[in-house]
Amino acid sequence: MKLTPTQYLGSLLLPLMFLSAPVSAQEQVKIGLVAALSGDSALSGESITRGMTVAIDEINAKGGVLGGKKLVLVRRDDESNPAKGQLAARELIEKEKVAVVFGGIDTPVSMSLINVMSELKTPYMGVWAAGTGITNNNKNPNYMFRVSAVDERVDYGMLKYAQDKFKSKHPGSMLVNNPWGDSNMKGLEKAAAALNITLAGQEKYNTNDIDTTAQLTRLKNAGADSIILVGNTGVAAQVMKSLERMNWNVPVVSHWGISGGRFDELAGPRYKDVVFVQTYSFFGKQSPVGEKVIAELKKRYPEIKGVNDIVAPVGTANAYDATMLTALAINKAGSTNGEKIREAFYEIPEYKGLIKTYKKPFSAESQDALTDRDYIWVHFVGNVAVPVN
Repeated sequence: MKLTPTQYLGSLLLPLMFLSAPVSAQEQVKIGLVAALSGDSALSGESITRGMTVAIDEINAKGGVLGGKKLVLVRRDDESNPAKGQLAARELIEKEKVAVVFGGIDTPVSMSLINVMSELKTPYMGVWAAGTGITNNNKNPNYMFRVSAVDERVDYGMLKYAQDKFKSKHPGSMLVNNPWGDSNMKGLEKAAAALNITLAGQEKYNTNDIDTTAQLTRLKNAGADSIILVGNTGVAAQVMKSLERMNWNVPVVSHWGISGGRFDELAGPRYKDVVFVQTYSFFGKQSPVGEKVIAELKKRYPEIKGVNDIVAPVGTANAYDATMLTALAINKAGSTNGEKIREAFYEIPEYKGLIKTYKKPFSAESQDALTDRDYIWVHFVGNVAVPVN
């Protein structure tokens, strides 16, 4: 369901009303969120906020953390800009004294925070950005954790999907020209070798490009029989418009950046033909946790009448589970000390979450809680991501 301007403003005010609830400093533990809260990817930041606030309310209703302290969320808008993300993270840690910083949709922002989190000895929890190097960064100790997809695993999945569903033998990729695109270029090369696929080519496009016909024409001339698309909503929409101008009806399999904004409005009529990856869907039979989260979302946001109205659902689902796991780590640490919380993430034994039941979700060898077995494939029906058959 599309929101009217009044409904959208109202949906933003509800969590802000929650965030402003008075709690004394001695009675609270703060966690931060640095994410896109404005611009083309603003819906991603809003969906993450919804997942976190539903979880925080549930945690606080059961007594909070550290023997009765309220968990409180403090947000900052990074505007999808790495420099602004770094400033925001430093401010949250040094002035607001947050125990953990959550991240948003943009891999370049998350990559830029690796050194900041290591320097300030504060855990980072990624809930959307999938860049392989965010958690696999060779830092020791490593402060970067994630409940989300991982590029290297998604790249294998996208090629396998194109191969199995579209009988594609020579996929070509369209990659946004930034560290996220670089991450996927490496991942696709590795996945192509594993699947014995010859890529028709890998093309880059810039975030301000409004016409990618030249890159797509090179892929078409090289024999591409499917397109692997990597980019967030605004820029990826330009690729779809270029395909429309070329009248090239080639299958498109996409990473999930397109689900964080208004892709249905920006990408032209072929937006609904794109198949893309998610980590969760609110469609179909739900677990008790799923039913509980849906009921909370309906109660808080009047525009949500059913699962069709839960926009950018992956942000909400990942953020809900990540917040619950973070609360468990804070309690296990018995403190808001960043080094102790980092160690405590490794000690979480089992948690029955929204996406799945996590069994020892983090270790020093893998700081990603989700695997490729947790991925699903969806397409847009209207502005809703619906599982494909």
